[in-house]
Amino acid sequence: MSLSLLSRYAFFAFCVIFTLASLPFMHHEWLWPFTAVTLVLSLIGIFDLMQTPHAVRRNYPILGNIRYMVETIRPEIRQYLLESDSDALPFSRAQRSLVYSRAKNESADKPFGTLIDVYQSGFEFIGHSMRPAPLSDPAGFRVMVGGPQCTQPYSASVFNISAMSFGSLSANAIRALNKGAQLGNFAHDTGEGSISPYHRENGGDLTWELGSGYFGCRTTDGRFDPERFAVQAQNPQVRMIEIKMSQGAKPGHGGILPKDKVTQEIAETRGIMMGEDCISPSRHSAFSTPLELMQWIAQLRELSGGKPVGFKFCLGHPWEFMGIAKAMLETGILPDFIVIDGKEGGTGAAPVEFTDHMGAPMREGLLFVHNTLVGLNLRSKIKLGASGKIVSAFDIASVLAIGADWANSARGFMFAIGCIQSQSCHTNKCPTGVATQDPLRQRALVVPDKAQRVFHFHRNTLKGLAEMLAAAGLEHPAQLQAKHLVRRVSATEVKLFSQLHVFLKPGELLTGEVNGEFYSRMWQMARADSFDANVITAA
Repeated sequence: MSLSLLSRYAFFAFCVIFTLASLPFMHHEWLWPFTAVTLVLSLIGIFDLMQTPHAVRRNYPILGNIRYMVETIRPEIRQYLLESDSDALPFSRAQRSLVYSRAKNESADKPFGTLIDVYQSGFEFIGHSMRPAPLSDPAGFRVMVGGPQCTQPYSASVFNISAMSFGSLSANAIRALNKGAQLGNFAHDTGEGSISPYHRENGGDLTWELGSGYFGCRTTDGRFDPERFAVQAQNPQVRMIEIKMSQGAKPGHGGILPKDKVTQEIAETRGIMMGEDCISPSRHSAFSTPLELMQWIAQLRELSGGKPVGFKFCLGHPWEFMGIAKAMLETGILPDFIVIDGKEGGTGAAPVEFTDHMGAPMREGLLFVHNTLVGLNLRSKIKLGASGKIVSAFDIASVLAIGADWANSARGFMFAIGCIQSQSCHTNKCPTGVATQDPLRQRALVVPDKAQRVFHFHRNTLKGLAEMLAAAGLEHPAQLQAKHLVRRVSATEVKLFSQLHVFLKPGELLTGEVNGEFYSRMWQMARADSFDANVITAA
């Protein structure tokens, strides 16, 4: 027998031999615990030899299990022992600590200087003024959402809770988020899972998100039901209606909640049957062309009583959004707002290929939408929101400077109510009770305490934004422009955002004198009657 074979089976053999050898001496009570341990280990080793899925356990009975045990706690070991403050996986310890401190209403100040390498390419900062402005009250950092076709405009905070559904989050998490939104006077997006009783308990402002499953306003066969929609949409707590075209983390991908995870509460909230899988199709059935989308927006606005109606999407094919823009011009119907989600956004679960390689990052999408609307003289009539890894005042400032009117955050507010980034959202075993339907696990999330943390995180983040604006000589977030932000592009060069990015002039797309071949070509490819592209031949 080779040495290799002996070493692989040595511990297993020892356990078996010790167990068998000790049996004649069981009248010695002190021997019982040792025999019990080796007996259990021997049985594990026998099972390891007989099982087929894991080769390591077959080759290393008993000891091979250590590999799988360590693998299960690898994320925790890395997060708490090995990860540096700047490792973003997907949020760095420094980012999480900032949220935790602000949510607990503790000082987030740091001594001794920055830990960031300010000479590394990609470093960004805001230029400050020789004449700082007076510090503004963050309570005034609001934007009026509602275009000329809206009769019930909404004054929204520049920082709001992004879409997270009941079903993905626990009842207590929804309660805490909405109570925090009510305390801070900002909006809470329901996510596509519809409006649950827990969204209504505390009366916080809601943005009702309509996904392709039309949960909360669907017929028995899963199509849009106008009557059910009107009943929910006209509730005073619902302030805006958001059509979910796509989600940043998994654009163009549908979803399924298996029937064994559909509780009675989820079924009643979403308007689905118990005992059946809950399906979110990858595409809408209420429209199939940009023109039909505009007509549906007009219908939703009328059914809701004139409330702001818009849509959220992650940029994919650029000509498709320009097709929607052409439909706006052709019909005269405008959305009141558009939320641009980035591929860096979060999700409960998605295929790795989608999270890594589908969709445009948020800033690229935001710039494209902003430029398109400016080039059509529509920008002043449509407000823009942005979402995707936004947790700090600088994150908010960086998107406002390139075209957004407000910012949304999902994972930031999850951190505020206790999320520790265990990345177990899809397992129903969230250790903090945030992303689970397990009643015992979510009991750990104490709503009154976490609601205060949501309120404090929002307030203290906007206070940080106010201080940054004042240092830059500004009094309101709406004054932020691309010229105020700077990015390092090499070890020896920095550029203003206004130098880095292309910004169209008002009306450029209408006149045909477009600054940049890309925008001109996408505009030619776009169609109002179809999401397909026109075929453009070379001149």
